[in-house]
Amino acid sequence: MYAAVLQILRVGKSLELIMSSYQLLIDLDKHFPQVFVSKSHELVVVDEAWSPFAFSSDVASNESRAAGENSSSLLDFSGFALLIEELVEIATVENLRAIDTKNLRNMLLFQYLVSFFEGDFLPRKTIYAETMNWTILRESFLNMLLGSRRINYKNLMKDCLSILCGLSQVYTGMSDNCGSPENSNTKPSEDCNPALAFALLQVGKSTCIAMQKFLIIIMELDNSKKNADMQGQTTRADGVRTPVVEIVLDELTYNVDMLLPFLQVFNQPKWKLEIVVQYFSKYTTKPSVRTRRSNGPVDDATFTGILNWFSRSTGTKSILKKISIQVIQLLLAHGFQAFLLLSSQNIEGVMDSKEETRESSLVEICKSMICAFQSLKRTNDEMEILPISKEALFTAATILSTN
Repeated sequence: MYAAVLQILRVGKSLELIMSSYQLLIDLDKHFPQVFVSKSHELVVVDEAWSPFAFSSDVASNESRAAGENSSSLLDFSGFALLIEELVEIATVENLRAIDTKNLRNMLLFQYLVSFFEGDFLPRKTIYAETMNWTILRESFLNMLLGSRRINYKNLMKDCLSILCGLSQVYTGMSDNCGSPENSNTKPSEDCNPALAFALLQVGKSTCIAMQKFLIIIMELDNSKKNADMQGQTTRADGVRTPVVEIVLDELTYNVDMLLPFLQVFNQPKWKLEIVVQYFSKYTTKPSVRTRRSNGPVDDATFTGILNWFSRSTGTKSILKKISIQVIQLLLAHGFQAFLLLSSQNIEGVMDSKEETRESSLVEICKSMICAFQSLKRTNDEMEILPISKEALFTAATILSTN
């Protein structure tokens, strides 16, 4: 039954069939999970559970069938990579206005697969945190995907980032429904299916959210693998791959146009603050020599440390030679927002940056935030304060006034 429902999702023509098949798959996985934590707090993996992925001989067998029969609805990991490539092509407001059920099918298929990866990974992560048994995460579908030779890992991650940023306008609500012919390549208004047009934009927004979830669980997996590596639990079979945070940082550094949309849509505070801190650290710290299993991060950079860097005029002048003042403002403002969210949620810290909000005085952070902007203004008296920076400074001043 699962395969038949997935087949409908992949080839269905009507809006009702596509949406219903997607929701049915989500509900089935919720009621019959493949992996879960038992009441006795043990990891249970249901070996006979259905999976949307087929491997090796299964794929070969399916592909050997007559193409016209379209008998196999299962994917392999290369099929997932092809799906991502197709999503790159439609990940803009203009392309989403093209009334095409294929776009809807692809976005919903991706959302379902992310839900599947999450359902398999999160219970494993819970037990791994207690047992520190890397094998539990090694056997996850997510780890198998990222280590597969059927995909180009770095290109896949870059495509995922492009989709996330490309859908930023849809996510932030900067779009209308059918659009006008002069602004897009849509069909004439009389041929426009309002229900499908609305569904495409709404599904585009939820696809952006799903992509964020996908990147976050990869970041969590990378962090767990790093810990396992330092404890000597990994082997050559685990391979070596660049952490997705580093790939994101490289892309945001060399394509500044992606920075604003990324910061607008990526709202998970722990990893957002980590990315902001590491972005600044590329320009404020000296590289250090590390061994494969050296303990701790490259440096102990924190958001507090970054703000303190701006307290020195030499530090401010140095960083302004490397990063534009607009980018600095965006990073500081979004980093401050993420820090406040972490503080309010009482989260212990950001994994690699060792930023512990419970030990960092919120008052001191607010003072440092204001001082950082004062230092920027002294260094460049023509600096124009961005709206998001004004909001951050107003928030900092308000917190100080209540303390």
